[in-house]
Amino acid sequence: MTRRHAGRTGRNRRLAAGTAAMTSAALVLAACSSGSTGGDGGGDRDGDGDTVALECAQDSEADAQFTAAEATSLGILWTDWPDYPIKDSWQIFDEIENRTNVRLETTNIPFSDAEEKRGLLISAGDAPPLVPLIYTGDEQQYAASGAVLPLSDYAEYMPNFQKYVEEWELGEMVENLRQADGKYYMTPGLQEVSVPVFTLLIRKDVFDEVGAPVPDTWDELREGLRLIKEAYPDSRPLADGFEGQSMLNYAAHAFGTVAGWGFGNGMFYDEQTDAFEYAPTTEGYKNMVEYFHGLVEDGLLDTESFTEQNDGMGTVQEKFANEVVFAASGAAGTVQEFGSALKAAQPDAEFEIVQLPPPGGDAGAVVEPRNFWNGFMITSEAADDPDLCTYIQFADWLYYNQDAREMLQWGIEGETYTKDADGTITLNPEYKYESYNINTDEGSIDIKADLGWANDVLAGSTESRSLKESYNPEQFVDYLDVVTSTRTPREPFPPAPLTEDELERASLMATPLKDTVDTATLQFILGQRDMSEWDDFVTQLDGQGLPAYVELINEAKDRFAENQGS
Repeated sequence: MTRRHAGRTGRNRRLAAGTAAMTSAALVLAACSSGSTGGDGGGDRDGDGDTVALECAQDSEADAQFTAAEATSLGILWTDWPDYPIKDSWQIFDEIENRTNVRLETTNIPFSDAEEKRGLLISAGDAPPLVPLIYTGDEQQYAASGAVLPLSDYAEYMPNFQKYVEEWELGEMVENLRQADGKYYMTPGLQEVSVPVFTLLIRKDVFDEVGAPVPDTWDELREGLRLIKEAYPDSRPLADGFEGQSMLNYAAHAFGTVAGWGFGNGMFYDEQTDAFEYAPTTEGYKNMVEYFHGLVEDGLLDTESFTEQNDGMGTVQEKFANEVVFAASGAAGTVQEFGSALKAAQPDAEFEIVQLPPPGGDAGAVVEPRNFWNGFMITSEAADDPDLCTYIQFADWLYYNQDAREMLQWGIEGETYTKDADGTITLNPEYKYESYNINTDEGSIDIKADLGWANDVLAGSTESRSLKESYNPEQFVDYLDVVTSTRTPREPFPPAPLTEDELERASLMATPLKDTVDTATLQFILGQRDMSEWDDFVTQLDGQGLPAYVELINEAKDRFAENQGS
């Protein structure tokens, strides 16, 4: 049995939002020098207004087992994935209670409209205290309305969080989570190492066959695709499969812009002018669009994959298997999915599928900034709860203690898995992890589907490099090494947090602007609109109130910098 193999997981279905520039790790780490907390009960705000003094019924220390002094129930908002509904057989809730004396009580919402349901529950004051699956940016509307607690006020009671923020050098990134009032309202999943989840996958054997080198840049990719097109004239060798949103996201950084899944609020920071500008009005965005338009003109891009959403499966997978597509967007698990499809279509085929770092471009070998993953918020209704300290200490253990993270991924050591002296994790023979194709030949009990371990709500949020490597395929480990050694993360943008009123105004302006951008971008790429009309497109944006939107964001940036003394 081996610990690693390829597979797919719901964790890849949503990208974490990019984080921006920070100031200093000192502020987030200053609350407690000893790394432990203790006391007895509820809490009061201290004299300086920056922290809340809680009386806690038990101590909490970094890297130590947390146990509540008294049996405690904590409500958690649980998103039900359709493929992995909660079962009576799940061990996870019982084991968490056995270790911590805290029972998680779930309020369930469906994955299909989880964000809408979450918003309604929080706004009505009906959400449970612990709200997971929060990505950076998700908290802004709730922070502005006072619906969630400022967790920066309680950082003293989160020793595990503080330790790994410092140890993994994430302090400046945490500082950038602060909102207009200088506080942060969620704590994110911490990643010891962060690389783009989605990137370019290629049939390396076919690139070798036609004499094309493994592409390191987008220009090299185009030349390789041209050679493949000559050898396979019926092909459209490059595809996305996510309506273009994945490919434009990881391509944009090399062109010096943002696009696709990474479009965010549409702003791109110009270091020379110390100001934000709207990305679609920049030369980098135009160059990116011209590049992909050129691929379409040359018959190198599968246009259907830019207009049809199939989550990387379906049509693109079929085309990959039928040798119509030879390069496509995907994550680590997609390598196996494409390989399985090829084997099914051509049982005797020999092939090599490689996950490449995002290609470089005019802006350099640049990838997305170092990212967080999903974390949690605590609703403001818990502020006066006598168990608030227990809730915070427990959440700190659950999300940031390394033993807890290993448990959430693999289950119970000695029962579901063993761990060698060198840290290698192996599932016991009767267990399997089907999402990653681990032990599927022997195991009959799926640790995810049958026991609740490795679930998409809690597992994967915070990961050390060793934990990430423990379940990913060897190829992904190689990908980690190559990206971290050959690619440079783009510098995060400076923060520009908005007030509640500004958030509403920004939303009213940003939505129609983005609709125009999405439509025009696709039209230009597909050739439905001539590139000579680019200036008309920019003028159209100006007519929709773009100058006022850009001014709003820059004013927020300047105000925050002034308030933070930078």
